[in-house]
Amino acid sequence: MAKKLAVIGAGLMGSGIAQVSAQAGWDVVLRDVTDAALQRGTDGIKASYDKFVSKGKLEAAAAEEALARITTTTDLDAAADADIVVEAVFEDIDTKRDIFRTLDGLVKDETVLASNTSAIPITKIAAATQRPERVVGAHFFSPVPMMQLCELVRGYKTSDETLAKAREFAEGVGKTCIVVNRDVAGFVTTRLISALVVEAAKLYESGVATAEDIDIACKLGFGHAMGPLATADLTGIDILMHATGNIYTECQDEKFAPPEIMRRMVDAGDLGRKSGQGFYQH
Repeated sequence: MAKKLAVIGAGLMGSGIAQVSAQAGWDVVLRDVTDAALQRGTDGIKASYDKFVSKGKLEAAAAEEALARITTTTDLDAAADADIVVEAVFEDIDTKRDIFRTLDGLVKDETVLASNTSAIPITKIAAATQRPERVVGAHFFSPVPMMQLCELVRGYKTSDETLAKAREFAEGVGKTCIVVNRDVAGFVTTRLISALVVEAAKLYESGVATAEDIDIACKLGFGHAMGPLATADLTGIDILMHATGNIYTECQDEKFAPPEIMRRMVDAGDLGRKSGQGFYQH
């Protein structure tokens, strides 16, 4: 019997998770609240498959078969028979808790409920359910088809069995996993990049160095593939600001407090690559 996955949220993260999962043989239902969002998601998946085919990294027949494994819906009830559900919506704890509360009454007892959150403690999300032992963090990275890492996060009550199933799923779709054993806000990766981006933004804001030179320093001095300010533009300055804000709210550590320059850029709509302007012009 085919493995069944439900992905909640058809944005870049959700559609990317759906894409790699379908390619790995999962039957995927992709759910969002509007048909337009679902169309954008599936258009992106098809374009990504086409790119892999054109580069000789995927057979055309395999791409067609994978695409055929993905169905779309605006009905959350479609997740009812899923073996794993991955939530990949906006980083808002109330939205995520509402989704998990509803899923709790829909899915099978043995279903693993995973959140793709990059910063919100899993325990806070799991508390909306009656099955916190079945809830786990599964933090993929964008673009999902290209990025190798998946960060698995134990909530306070996440069971060993749930963690093992999440790991089997993530590794089965081609990812390398790290495990976060204590449910701190921001986990490992978001804490590291948030602290670096915040400090880089402060250096830029105070005129210590240009964005280009700050990024060059990290690339050539530390061997980073991309500098922190270019990373912020790629990720979305609004997304990183919300992530750092969530960490700061949780731990009150000033190194995670979003600097004024990031807040004003978000106010002005300078969000990075997706808006055409961030720390760089795109």
